[in-house]
Amino acid sequence: MYVISKILYLCARFFKRTIIAFQMNNIRNFCIIAHIDHGKSTLADRLLQYTKTIADRDMENQVLDDMDLERERGITIKSHAIQMRHTLDGQEYVLNLIDTPGHVDFSYEVSRSIAACEGALLVIDATQGIQAQTISNVYMAIENNLEIIPVLNKMDMPAAQPEEVKDQIIELIGGRREDIIEASGKTGQGVEEILKAIIEKVPAPKGDPNAPLQALIFDSVFNPFRGIIAYFRVYNGTLSTGDLVKFVNTKKEYNADEIGVLEMDLCPKNKISAGNVGYIISGIKQATEVKVGDTITHVENPCEKAIEGFAEVKPMVYAGVYPIETDQYEELRTSLEKLQLNDASLTFVPESSIALGFGFRCGFLGMLHMDIVQERLSREFDMDVITTVPNVSYKVLTSKGETIEVHNPAGLPEQKAISLIEEPYIKADIITKSEFYGPITKLCMEKRGIKTNEHYLTSDRIELNFEMPLAEIVFDFYDKLKSISKGYASFDYHPIDYRESRLVKLDILLNGEPVDAMSSLIHESNAYDFGKNICEKLKELIPRHQFDIAIQAAIGTKIISRSTIKAFRKDVTAKCYGGDISRKRKLLDKQKKGKKRMKQIGDVEVPQKAFLAVLKI
Repeated sequence: MYVISKILYLCARFFKRTIIAFQMNNIRNFCIIAHIDHGKSTLADRLLQYTKTIADRDMENQVLDDMDLERERGITIKSHAIQMRHTLDGQEYVLNLIDTPGHVDFSYEVSRSIAACEGALLVIDATQGIQAQTISNVYMAIENNLEIIPVLNKMDMPAAQPEEVKDQIIELIGGRREDIIEASGKTGQGVEEILKAIIEKVPAPKGDPNAPLQALIFDSVFNPFRGIIAYFRVYNGTLSTGDLVKFVNTKKEYNADEIGVLEMDLCPKNKISAGNVGYIISGIKQATEVKVGDTITHVENPCEKAIEGFAEVKPMVYAGVYPIETDQYEELRTSLEKLQLNDASLTFVPESSIALGFGFRCGFLGMLHMDIVQERLSREFDMDVITTVPNVSYKVLTSKGETIEVHNPAGLPEQKAISLIEEPYIKADIITKSEFYGPITKLCMEKRGIKTNEHYLTSDRIELNFEMPLAEIVFDFYDKLKSISKGYASFDYHPIDYRESRLVKLDILLNGEPVDAMSSLIHESNAYDFGKNICEKLKELIPRHQFDIAIQAAIGTKIISRSTIKAFRKDVTAKCYGGDISRKRKLLDKQKKGKKRMKQIGDVEVPQKAFLAVLKI
């Protein structure tokens, strides 16, 4: 009897393993990568529609873009995970899709998506061809050993050039011409072939469902009623509802109150095994307790080591963010923590300013990212903030031989204590039509760029490589590039190193008092023009007071530009008519003394629009 029960137990275990292995073979994890505006979100809409993941009556454009900002601007800001089911040759397959952003400022979102997948749809616009961010994302996918499926999108457009763009694709990733799928996100052309290629070419996930639990957190969102919802990909083991789990990095323990998969809505399940993607709700309230890239494991039977998470995000642009009302400091902190959950590339630390009080020094991936964060703070958290002049991080070598990293001009040592300053340089990749070669080269040279290479992709498309200071591209470079190329140039960049530069600290003084929020580190050659522009702009925006206001731009003790806002003037001599001139002089001297005293005790009120205007200069 014992032998029979043992045999039955072993058979049951074998069949259980066989069923789990079969289930894993029917899972495909893939993402969609492309340059901005090449039709990723529209193609994702058609995939959801074809697999009947979403009903036709609920269908809308950019269905995965659930933020108003995304719909208004027509761009994807957040990566989105969703599970679809598709039947091929009588077998049902589970397809976990992650739609990703395309703008250079959201490349961190792309890296997180790629790390949780085995395959990628490379979507390329048939009217525009391969662009800078396309190349960047392809290299990222290749580094992660993803199976790449090339898709030629927008084939319904009259301007489509399929043969020319196919040549570009083969030159970039190799492969056969017949493997490139012709599709249209608008009409649904090629969607069936795409789904078939995903099932046949993307490898099934590997992992042991019976091993200790190893699950990688690749995203998280904040729900005001249920706390923090963490999205994860299981590499090994099985997670069941009610399990006691531990987050390896934070060393916090939680009960898995609810787990499930990510369909159009959260879909609860009893267990999620190796290879699958899901979510966990554990009643976590503190934003700092969930970190993207952390590993989830069981408390009783933990895994030996954590999964190698994502590289720590490196901010490219820094700016101070301050509440307009000083008593909203804690509210702003809470809002930033909740926003950080949904946007792991945002970093912030507390700082204070003489002019603005207490606030935070925030790190962003670029100017668009900074603009989006400001907009989201206003819309989602009803927080009105003042943002200081953005700047990049610098390395300062002091006369004592110490090296310090400076993110804020206020943190710069005195000029006499500085031996040299190094600023970050980037490698810029620009792809454009050859007719714009001259104006683009001129723009990059004006921004202190050094051309390192140029390469003709086709007879009328050229790739230009420049090494440039990061500080020169964070303000208006991208806008100017798009303007002079009539929208045909694409741009991507990567940090390379720090180099010595002739940088100076430019201070803005109001009646001799420095406004630290308007200080900036700037190259010596641009300091005069920049200082003059700020003085003139502030003269327009700061309202007149009862006393004269001197606006000065200074480098150290040297004043390089000045504007004066004249005081309101009362005609105190109006009542004097006739008589000796000394009576008028006496009244004017009395007024002059009053104005002088008022200037000493009066405060200059700087409106918020003045700070915003400085950002736009």
